[in-house]
Amino acid sequence: MSSIERAAMNSNKFINIYDDLRDKIIREQYPSDQYLPSEHELSHQYVASRETVRKALTLLQNNGFIQKVRGKGSKVIFNKAIHFEVSDLVSFKEQNAKLEKTYDTEVASLEVKAVKDYPQVKEALGMGDLDKIVRIVRTRSIDGIVNIVDIDFFNPQLVPGLTEEIAEDSVYHYIEGALGLEISHSTKTITFDKISEESMELFQSLEPPYAANVTSTVFLKDARPFQYNISQHRPTSFKFVNFSRRLK
Repeated sequence: MSSIERAAMNSNKFINIYDDLRDKIIREQYPSDQYLPSEHELSHQYVASRETVRKALTLLQNNGFIQKVRGKGSKVIFNKAIHFEVSDLVSFKEQNAKLEKTYDTEVASLEVKAVKDYPQVKEALGMGDLDKIVRIVRTRSIDGIVNIVDIDFFNPQLVPGLTEEIAEDSVYHYIEGALGLEISHSTKTITFDKISEESMELFQSLEPPYAANVTSTVFLKDARPFQYNISQHRPTSFKFVNFSRRLK
C-alpha cells in the first residue's frame, strides 16, 4: 500500500467509525440515555487514534445521535421511539428496513390521468394542460391495519415505464437503478386535513376523518421536479420528530 493510499484510508477512518457507531445506536446496541464507551476504549476497539475517534463523535453529536457531557462522556440522545421519519429523503423501502415492525405495501391503483384535473400537481411539476400524469395509490399496513395511504403523481416523461410491480417494490430503486437518474432533494409541507372518500375506504376506519398529510415535491439532480407525493398518516400512528441544535 502506497503512502497516498494509506493517508486516504486514515482520513476516511473517522467516517467508518461514525457509520458503525450510528448503526449500533439505531439498532439500540447503545440505547438512548446510556453512554458510549470512553474515547480510550473506542480508540482501542477501532484501532484508531483518539483524534480520529473524537472526529467521529463530533459528527455523531452534530447529527443528533449523542451529546457530549463534560466529565461523563458521550450520552446517546437518539430515540428509537420515532415511529416514522419524514425529514429525510429516502424511499419507503429504505425507511421500512429501519423499523422494528415492517409495513406491508399494497398497490390500490395505478392510472394515467390528465394532469389538468390536478391543478396543484400541475403547478408543482411545471406541466401543461395536455400532459398526462401517472397516479399511484398505495397502502402501508402493520398487522392488517392501514396506517399510511400514499398518493403519488409521477411525470411519465421523466419516469417512464412504471408498473404495479415497481410500485409495490420501490419506485426510487427503479429510478436510480433502471433509469440511472439521480434524486436530489424535496420540499415538504405537513398539515392535518380532512381526507377524501377514496382514502376513507382505504383506511377502513378513521374517526374523525382527518389525517396528517406530508406533501412533497421531489426533484432530480438537474432540479427538474418529477414527483408530487401526498402521504396520509393515521393520526394515532404519526409522530414528527426533528433534531434541532441552538446556534450560537
